[in-house]
Amino acid sequence: MKIHTEVKLNHLSFPTTNVAETTAFFEKYLGCEVVAAGETCLLKLNGFDIVLDHATKEIPVWPENFHFGVEVDNLDDVHALYKTFLEGGVHMETEVFNNSRGSRFFCRAPGGLMVEVNTRADIQKDKWQKLFA
Repeated sequence: MKIHTEVKLNHLSFPTTNVAETTAFFEKYLGCEVVAAGETCLLKLNGFDIVLDHATKEIPVWPENFHFGVEVDNLDDVHALYKTFLEGGVHMETEVFNNSRGSRFFCRAPGGLMVEVNTRADIQKDKWQKLFA
């Protein structure tokens, strides 16, 4: 039984023991706009909300592959962000690689949250294009 005709993803909420440091990461590297700051921080990214909630205890280890991804327009942007993150001392999980769905890399925000930066500009079109149209 279909209850709602349409739903829209509204926000992601992440716990962190250091809201200020995690907020600075999202603002500096991902271009988020800080809308409200304090014990909880509300960020905007292209009309999408990211909530950073203060955690009083260290965050347990995230599930092995848990992450969120951001997309950039092209491979040059992926490489430029990789270099910026590396020079900024961000914990890098991978180098830039292509897995036929486009090029990407993974890193960790303060508190251990894994972030993927990717582009679909160089996907194997015959294999993946229909999924990302």
